[in-house]
Amino acid sequence: MSTSTALPSSSVRVRSWSQRPSWWVVALAALGLAFLALPVVALLLRALETGALASALAGRAVLDALVLSLTSTAASLTVVVVLGTPLAFVLARSQFRGKALAEALVDLPIVMPPSVAGLALLFAFGRNGVAGGALEVAGITLPFTTLAVVVAQVFVASPFYIRAARSGFRAVEPEVEEAARVDGASENTILGRVTMPLAAPAIGAGLVLAWARALGEFGATILFAGNIEGRTQTLPLLVYSEFQEGIDSAIAAATILVLAALGVLLAVRVMRWPGGAGWFS
Repeated sequence: MSTSTALPSSSVRVRSWSQRPSWWVVALAALGLAFLALPVVALLLRALETGALASALAGRAVLDALVLSLTSTAASLTVVVVLGTPLAFVLARSQFRGKALAEALVDLPIVMPPSVAGLALLFAFGRNGVAGGALEVAGITLPFTTLAVVVAQVFVASPFYIRAARSGFRAVEPEVEEAARVDGASENTILGRVTMPLAAPAIGAGLVLAWARALGEFGATILFAGNIEGRTQTLPLLVYSEFQEGIDSAIAAATILVLAALGVLLAVRVMRWPGGAGWFS
């Protein structure tokens, strides 16, 4: 048998499109990109024109909101990974009664209006909520605290991570894991050294999407955590508060929010982080 057998197509993923899009396809694509880019460019130009960014960075409110946004999203991502990874794995690999309902519940926060999500969290974890009594016995008060910000972010951002991780786990070839079993690897070893690395691109993409969603969270946060400066006021809430006083006051916070999200998304592509594959290639 010849040793120069060609590798199977599943092991070598080469993108070799030779067809060039028609002019009208390119024109519509350019129009779509311009539509998405124009609001961002307009905001940045207005920030440079008014000089609001530099003056706001010297103030306390914007810096407090920025720090709170970064720390709360870091905490929420940790919770999302700890709880979402096992859930995504079970949904990807297991068949059980009620799985369709479980998947629907996971996806529900994506289509749920933010205000409804905030009310639902309040009725679930508020003092008079379903779990409020148990939390109060444990000495935990969630509504209108910094912890409530994290809870709201976890609730709205989890589906983006779970969906991506679930797709990553499903994409892992069963033959690869079976080969590891034949070699004597335990299930935990297979999960940590085979399945997780192969699913890493999808998991990384889910992390980025979940972080972006948590960073921009507004509706659920303002209803469940309130808008308390220095305590629960994240950047999106600060934009809302400053807008009540005048458009120029909101420009700086909005610009920082956009630049932070844009910077992370660009870094994913430039540094070719695991999330840069798949959804972000």
